[in-house]
Amino acid sequence: MTAPVMAADFSELKLEGVTRNFGKSAALTDLSLTVKRGEFVALLGPSGGGKSTALNCLAGLLPLSAGTISLDDRRVDHLAPEQRGFGMVFQNYALFPHLTVRGNVAFGLQMRRISKPEIERQVTAALALVQLSAHADKHPGQLSGGQQQRVAIARAVVVEPPIVLMDEPLSNLDAKLRHEMRGEMRRLHQELGLTTIYVTHDQEEALSLADRLVVLSEGRVQQIGTPEEIYLRPVNSFVADFVGYRNLLPMTIDGVDPTTGQLTMSGAGVQLRADPRVNGPLTGPVTVAMRPDDLVVGQIDGNQIDATVESVEYQGRDFEMQVRTQADIRLFLRTTQRLSIGEPVAIGIGPDRLVVYPADAASTVGASAQPLREREAV
Repeated sequence: MTAPVMAADFSELKLEGVTRNFGKSAALTDLSLTVKRGEFVALLGPSGGGKSTALNCLAGLLPLSAGTISLDDRRVDHLAPEQRGFGMVFQNYALFPHLTVRGNVAFGLQMRRISKPEIERQVTAALALVQLSAHADKHPGQLSGGQQQRVAIARAVVVEPPIVLMDEPLSNLDAKLRHEMRGEMRRLHQELGLTTIYVTHDQEEALSLADRLVVLSEGRVQQIGTPEEIYLRPVNSFVADFVGYRNLLPMTIDGVDPTTGQLTMSGAGVQLRADPRVNGPLTGPVTVAMRPDDLVVGQIDGNQIDATVESVEYQGRDFEMQVRTQADIRLFLRTTQRLSIGEPVAIGIGPDRLVVYPADAASTVGASAQPLREREAV
């Protein structure tokens, strides 16, 4: 058996122009990314966005159509999966049902022909780390979903891999377990100093776990940034929509108020003001993005959208509502006020809570595009 690359002391993982085609169809195009040792990077996007393809290319399960993958100055994209030595945690856990918990965790070490005393020591430590010592002699079928996931994580980290790859590992768990396991994932990442590449379609999961996010759509990078950057400054309306800006209005910039410096915009049957940091007037069609949580019942600083309530869902502490504007555009908002279906309502939003994009930035590829509120006008 060829020895794996055991570069636990590597400085960075570098992907340059990584591309994967299936026939004439491109599943992943020109992914370039540098991951520092100890970093937690989440690949985030909808189904078919290319995130699992990227992970499989990293793991060696799919050959590259173009590009390179390197650990520091050593290329690994030509190596077989077992030679790369990466840890892998799958969506379906992929545990051996006929082996005990201890046997599953020990499997990778046995394949590397490590001595039995050392295997025992490392497996015992790994099970203690994931708090499964008391279940060492059980089989996977005797464990809960969360416990099986812990076994899969212990199996991946016990071999002390340079990088751990995780493919939607929490998607099969219920909401309560997912929340609990997110905390465990982060704890293990920090305690072990792991370098983690994590695939998910859940933006809340990605925001809570990752040091940086890579947002993908149709095989192309839309934005790379910290959770705060992605959440507060999405670079285009696709990213905005994906991270919670569910309300998108087509509008036109009329100018800049000389007194307040606010953008004045009209369209979709309404007039709005926004607070971008810009110098000089801007004109032209734009997309205006708004979070449901930022919309309130009532006018704010002159921003008012007249609508009619279409649906109301009780969410415990508040209500999630859908309303339809006079221009027949559906908007979503959350409010503590109980309103009735068919009731007319005035909706407001603060000028500082609007994100404004050029209309042609709806599907901009790459991290260079900036919303108008975050760039200077030329």
